[in-house]
Parts: sequence; C-alpha cells; structure tokens
Amino acid sequence: MIEAHEIKEDMPVVTAQAEEFAVVDHTTGPDSIKLKKDDSGTHHYIPVSWVISTEGGVVKINRTLEQVKKDWTTKSMENV
Repeated sequence: MIEAHEIKEDMPVVTAQAEEFAVVDHTTGPDSIKLKKDDSGTHHYIPVSWVISTEGGVVKINRTLEQVKKDWTTKSMENV
C-alpha cells in the first residue's frame, strides 16, 4: 500500500494504461492528492487509494483515463 508521504510534488500521474494525464501539486492529508491545474484552469483531486506504484518517480494509478475523469473531484477529499 502506498502512503501519501511517498507522493511528491511535480510527479507525473499515469493511468493503468500508462497514459500521463496529470501532475501532482501536493497531497492534502493522508488520503488525497491535489493535481496541478488542467487546461481548463481547474484543480482536481484523486484518492491515494488509487495509487499502485510510485516507482521511477511516477505515480501510477489503477484506473483508466475514462474512470478517472468520471470519478475525480474538484474538492479536497480531506476529512471526508
């Protein structure tokens, strides 16, 4: 299991199919990752529980891009 302290600012985030879709802004507590603003100027958040690896300085998650876009949020998951 990956812990939030293993996830660092500016690490690329890739899907289960190795598609890079975001960059880490920072973690928000032990359970949430804030992503840098996307092209629309919006921050998104994903749960740390999606992360399966941080090997090679890359955050790899267990979701497809379609799943990510359906399930990510624009509000912090901290204290949820």
